[in-house]
This record gives sequence, structure tokens and C-alpha cells, in this order.
Amino acid sequence: MNHYEAGSNCQVFNGAITNCVFAMPGSNVTQQAVPSPPAAPSPETSSGEQARLREEERDEELFHFIHPAVQREQEWAIHDEVKHLVVRHSIQDICQYLQQMASEMKILLPLMPSVAYAELVRMGMPQRVGYNENTFRKYYSR
Repeated sequence: MNHYEAGSNCQVFNGAITNCVFAMPGSNVTQQAVPSPPAAPSPETSSGEQARLREEERDEELFHFIHPAVQREQEWAIHDEVKHLVVRHSIQDICQYLQQMASEMKILLPLMPSVAYAELVRMGMPQRVGYNENTFRKYYSR
């Protein structure tokens, strides 16, 4: 907090007027610093570059079977959807929902169930009783 006596006190930096106080003689003025708003992303940053920055921030690998027709902005949303699915649902529900996502052209399902199972385990699917690969093969269909 700055205290100023009567008079004016202005600073100009790169065309911006800062710390400007005008006061009448005989008056005291108290000035408090105004926080500057956070910098917005520049419009020069491409969507691909923004997606790459988000990927670096996440510190995890994107789901491997995302459909190539999906927009880059939707890839992480699909990744999160699959991650939520494998952590909270049964094998049968997981396989049904994967089929639905494939029909909506969000993901591509691999031919080999073992490849799909390995990816879902990497995404966080438990490996306890009822979640083994044999059970997965029983419900998985491409």
C-alpha cells in the first residue's frame, strides 16, 4: 500500500500509464495494488499445440485405441471416459460400453482380446477375481 501527498505521480511504461495518482492539495490518498488478471492463451497458439501442452501437463499416456476421426480436443475426454469406465464397472459392462463407443466411432477395438485387455489394465482396470483375461475374452467381441 502506498501513501501519497497532494500532487500527481504517474509512470509510463511501454505506452501504459501505471501508478497514477491525482490529489487535491491538502488531501491524503491511499492506493492499493490491483492484481493483474491471468494471461490468456495467445490466439497464435494452434489447437494442436494446446493439445500437446495439455498432454504434457497430464503426465500420462493417451488411450491407445482412439478412433483416428476423433478431433484432437476430444481425445482426452474419451481417455477420461474409458478410465472412468474400467475403474468403476464390471467386465460385462466394460465390454458393452466399448462396443457402444466403437459404434459411435470414438474408439477402434483391436482384433485380439489380449491386446485390448492389456490396454484396459494399463488404464486402471483391476486384476482381481472376475476381472481376469479369461472373463474378459468371454464378453469381448470386436
